[in-house]
Amino acid sequence: MKIRACAVAGMFYPRDPHHLEQLLEKFFRGKEPGLDARGVVAPHAGYPYSGEVAAWAYSAIPASFAGTFILIGPSHRGFRTSISRVPWETPLGIVDNDPEIASALDIVADEISHQDEHSLEVQVPFIKYRFPRARIVPILMGDQDYGSAGLLAERVLESVRRTNRDDVRFVASSDFSHYVPAAQARENDRYAIGALESLDVPEFYRRVAEKKVSACGVGPIAAVCQICRALGARSGKLIRYATSGDVTGDPTVVGYGAIAVV
Repeated sequence: MKIRACAVAGMFYPRDPHHLEQLLEKFFRGKEPGLDARGVVAPHAGYPYSGEVAAWAYSAIPASFAGTFILIGPSHRGFRTSISRVPWETPLGIVDNDPEIASALDIVADEISHQDEHSLEVQVPFIKYRFPRARIVPILMGDQDYGSAGLLAERVLESVRRTNRDDVRFVASSDFSHYVPAAQARENDRYAIGALESLDVPEFYRRVAEKKVSACGVGPIAAVCQICRALGARSGKLIRYATSGDVTGDPTVVGYGAIAVV
């Protein structure tokens, strides 16, 4: 059986399963925000820098969830939008793909585009650890403009409706400001994220452009917010914000946000 093998294990997160499990246990300890999010925004940096924030994001979904995660992450290498239709390897075991939803999605499958991309891979061990029975449908997003986000949202919604599935949650994989002074990152990122409180996607794009926020997953965030709003969500709640500088002490940082769409 063909699987998508780990590409960044040992770099972004531990390859050793015992080490990885211990780290994830530490990240999730004491994190229960009491939410049942339809979707979340989670960062995708190395676990020492963004793992705590990512755990806050996934904690917004009850650990009993056993359905399917549709993951949307940016292509850092410029590939077009595509899905993966194979199971994904993690050091904690295989996470199965959901063939029903994948088949219903009007998006081309391209396993080569997915094989080295970290934006989706770093999410999968969190899912395997907290939601061991869950399945995934990974979507790599190319063009991230407002129109492309809307089109992707429509296609995902159509697949969910065609399959008559309610056991689906959505993950937008994104970091926020990249390599700017810490105070600037916090101010500008929170300003952009503020537009998501009412799931105002056009305003989110406007604020990102106004402040030149170098978030790498603007499109995935926009798509997930539009999908969740169409399914009844009303707000985006910032659960936790942090920067790489909180760990490294460096004055130039990358920003990370955990957002629950409820």
